Amino acid sequence: MRLVSLLPSATEIVYALGLGDDLVGVTFECDEPASARTEKTVVVGGRDTRGLTPAEIDEYVRTRMANGEDLYTLHAGALAALDPELILTQDLCRVCALPSGHVNDALDHLGCRAEVLSLDPYTLNQVLETFLEVGMAAGVPERAEALVAGLRHRLAAVAGAVAGRTRPRVAVVEWVDPPFTAGHWVPDLVSAAGGVPVAARGGQRSIETTYADLAAPDPRIVLVTPCGFHLDGAAAQAAAVVPHFPGAQVWALDGDSLIVRPGPRLIDGVETIAAILHPAAFPQGPSPRSARRLS
Repeated sequence: MRLVSLLPSATEIVYALGLGDDLVGVTFECDEPASARTEKTVVVGGRDTRGLTPAEIDEYVRTRMANGEDLYTLHAGALAALDPELILTQDLCRVCALPSGHVNDALDHLGCRAEVLSLDPYTLNQVLETFLEVGMAAGVPERAEALVAGLRHRLAAVAGAVAGRTRPRVAVVEWVDPPFTAGHWVPDLVSAAGGVPVAARGGQRSIETTYADLAAPDPRIVLVTPCGFHLDGAAAQAAAVVPHFPGAQVWALDGDSLIVRPGPRLIDGVETIAAILHPAAFPQGPSPRSARRLS
C-alpha cells in the first residue's frame, strides 16, 4: 500500500507499525525518524520558524489565520504523482497540520481516489485508538493491536510504580509567549505519570491564559513543553517561565518528541514525567536528552 502522511505523528505511527517502506510522502516537519524527511517525497511545505521568538511565531500564526491564509502548502502535483492509496491527515489543529478538507478538495481537483483518514484524538486513550484505526486502514490490524498492547503494558507499569504515592500538582505550559494551558491529551499524560494536572483543559483545546492563572493553583512542578520545539529550545524558553513560579520546580521537556505529537512516543513522555514527579520510584531520573531542570 502506498501511504502518505501529512503530519509528523502519523509518520511516527506508520514506522511503529513497520510500514516505513510503504510510506512515499511526508511533510517538511516529519523528523522522526530523521530519514523520513530525506528519503520520502515532501508533499507539504511551510515556513521555517527557526530564529523567531515565541511571540513572533504567535503573531505570524494569528495574522495568517485572521486573514484566512493557510500555514501549510500542499504540493498537489507531487502528491498526485505519488498515486497514494491512503493519506493520513487531521482536523484537530490548523496550527499543527493541513486540515483534511483541504486534502479532499485537492484530491477531487486532481482526480485522485486515495482514502483519506483523519486522526483527531483529544485524549490519551483516543490517541491509542488512532493507532488501531491506521492499522486497520493499512491492512495490518494485528500489528496495531500488538503495538497498543505493548504501550498499555508500559502505562500499567508506571501506574504500579506510582501507586500509593503523593500526587503533586503539575502545571504544563504548552506555549510561553503568550502562555497557553495544557489541553487535549497532555493532562492525561500527567495523570498517568502520577500527578494532578492543574490549570489544564483535559480533552479540550489548549487556550491562551495568563501566568497568574497558571500559578494560582500553586503547582509544585511546572513542565515547559512548547509545541514545535525540542529540548534545547524548550529550555531556552523555560528560563523566562521560572520567575512566575517561585518555589516550584520548573522543567523543560522535549515537547515535540514526548508531549505534543499524538504518536507512540507519548508513552515515553509519561515515563519521563513520572521520573520527574516521583524520583524515589524512578531513581535513574529522566533522560538528560528528554528533560532538564531549570529551578
